[in-house]
Amino acid sequence: MDDLNHSTLEEKLISQIRNLGIQYEWIPVNPDYADTAQFCKKYGFSVDQSGNTIIVASKRGPKIYCACLVLATDRLDVNKKVKSLMNVSRVSFANPEETTKLTGMMIGGVTIFGLPEDIPIYVDAKVLEAPKIILGGGSRSGKIIISPQDIVKIPKVQITEGLSISISQ
Repeated sequence: MDDLNHSTLEEKLISQIRNLGIQYEWIPVNPDYADTAQFCKKYGFSVDQSGNTIIVASKRGPKIYCACLVLATDRLDVNKKVKSLMNVSRVSFANPEETTKLTGMMIGGVTIFGLPEDIPIYVDAKVLEAPKIILGGGSRSGKIIISPQDIVKIPKVQITEGLSISISQ
């Protein structure tokens, strides 16, 4: 994707955030440092206040998708919880090409804002406990910081207990 597409997508996301009445901070990011661990190290943010939005796809039958937001310190419980939420027998992480085709976003910039309307959004309940949450900005060129309490303003978000499993750092 070129910079024009990134700018258009970022403008669309910011417009949605503003229309939902969500206060946000935009952080410009060098695309080489967009992945969570590199971003936190380079820009001095704590990984426990970062969220990862992951697109999950069914593996059998008609393809269906969902988006899941978990803390960067946790692992998505894809084989039990997500499979159960999607009501399918097998799931996997959507590959980078599939994610970009579906969302218009690149890995390292995927966010819960601006997703197609037919994609359910599941947010781990632990995300709401963070004082602030850093999310992808739609491209690898920026991140968005919001209050986790504002996540519930996004249409179709389902706050879900047990969506993630804690991992040691």
